[in-house]
Amino acid sequence: MAGESQQGRAAYSLHLVPRKMTITCTSFDFAAVLLTAIAAAYDFRTGHIPNWLTFGSLLAALVAQALLGALQGGWAGLVGGIAAAVFGVIVCAAVPAIVFFRGGMGGGDVKLFAALGALCAARDGLLAESYSFVIALLWAPACLAYQGRLLRTIANTAVLVTNVFRRPDARRAAPPEVLTWFRLAPAIFLGTVVMLAQQR
Repeated sequence: MAGESQQGRAAYSLHLVPRKMTITCTSFDFAAVLLTAIAAAYDFRTGHIPNWLTFGSLLAALVAQALLGALQGGWAGLVGGIAAAVFGVIVCAAVPAIVFFRGGMGGGDVKLFAALGALCAARDGLLAESYSFVIALLWAPACLAYQGRLLRTIANTAVLVTNVFRRPDARRAAPPEVLTWFRLAPAIFLGTVVMLAQQR
């Protein structure tokens, strides 16, 4: 009986670990979808993503990852949770930050990607980012063609691309509308949903 009881407890413990991890992942997934949905709504209506949303979500994700790590692994888990979240921020914000400093993306989008990296960690954050860019590439030309601005925007975009290879004093300024007309946050929301759907 004692052997059977120990085997039963072991089986029960092994069963609880995946269930706990599933609930935890679902909580972070829900937070990522909620964050990107709210950001998409703000961006679509106003063209801006508020700092309280991006910075607040990033800070909350760091705290949540640290607490989860501490609960699962003590001090080592706490440090690991913070490290994973910070690494996710750096990885997911790296490319958008470069595009931002080149004048090709809004700062709110960069901060949204950073918060997404803290919530989803580096791997899933990069997947969501990749899907977001693919959706944006498909969405943008369709919107421009509908508005009759496709050819003009292609020419303006060529200016931005060639600026990367020019000296700073030789770069040409692109019209402001080419940097602001497209709302990226809705594409980030859809990219996050697609990423989560692929994981399930």
